[in-house]
Amino acid sequence: YGGMGLDFSYRMAVAEELGHIRCGAIPMAVGVQLGMATPALTRFGSDELKKEFLVPTIAGDFVACLGISEAGAGSDVASIKTTAVRKGNEYIINGGKMWTTSGCQADWMCLLANTSEGPPHRNKSLICLPMNLPGVHVAKKIDKLGMRSSDTAQIFFEDVRVPSKNVIGEEGKGFTYQMLQFQEERLWAVASVLVSLETVIQETIEYGRQRRAFGRPVLHNQAVHFRLAELATEVELLRSLLYRTVDLYLEGNDVTKFASMAKLKAGRVSREVTDSSLQFWGGMGFTNEVLVSRFYRDMRLLSIGGGTDETMLSIICKHMEILPSK
Repeated sequence: YGGMGLDFSYRMAVAEELGHIRCGAIPMAVGVQLGMATPALTRFGSDELKKEFLVPTIAGDFVACLGISEAGAGSDVASIKTTAVRKGNEYIINGGKMWTTSGCQADWMCLLANTSEGPPHRNKSLICLPMNLPGVHVAKKIDKLGMRSSDTAQIFFEDVRVPSKNVIGEEGKGFTYQMLQFQEERLWAVASVLVSLETVIQETIEYGRQRRAFGRPVLHNQAVHFRLAELATEVELLRSLLYRTVDLYLEGNDVTKFASMAKLKAGRVSREVTDSSLQFWGGMGFTNEVLVSRFYRDMRLLSIGGGTDETMLSIICKHMEILPSK
């Protein structure tokens, strides 16, 4: 289908390299193409669907987006309300999606919708939805705190007709497919911030050497250089957890617990690194002229998007059998 046939570790290497870009939005947009909107299609889609949607997406001729979150259902994927009702050889889609990355420019959406009245974990399907169909309304581009170079859309569907052949894999398996897709999305998110965090720390060190307060460089305060050493250690620990998880994934293991741990830790370390570093920049850190303030805004999303910290904790607890199963 136009790809290079490489294993998942190469995707992680690309994600880590994209951390050299001096903003979070571009690695996120690339990640939507590679690890959020396309894994289910790659694994479970028909040959016909792959030729129609995957081939041009891999080539870079199509922009893909992922339609999961709604105004009343973010991390709680089971609670989505968008419906796709089967009528003959078509599905008629009604509802809406929120927080859709690349939604304003996307050529197609990997859409999760309710296709039956069954239990919430078995009534959903993933559907390849062309975004130029009648009834697809991109309502607005959302004005965000960070990730400002990424378009994030609110989208509504009004009697949108899609061929039934556009369902990815089996009808009713969409929730399961999406959960598998989430693991790759979360690992991408972790890999893409590692270099950026190192950059923030290094630039803070360099600025701390130049900035003087009370007759000496800020960096010469033990509280400052000890804190930076701690933060650098946290980033290395996060990288080790990511690499271990990727190795296990390549061996065919279920890495849900470790991927959730890595995503949780990445969000928290990102907040610690950017907050502490911004503090050491003083008033300059509170301006839009320096990188640390951009990453302070951009990386805040990591504890929210793709599953909140609280969702990650719930998944970890479940795998540790801390909580009783339902």
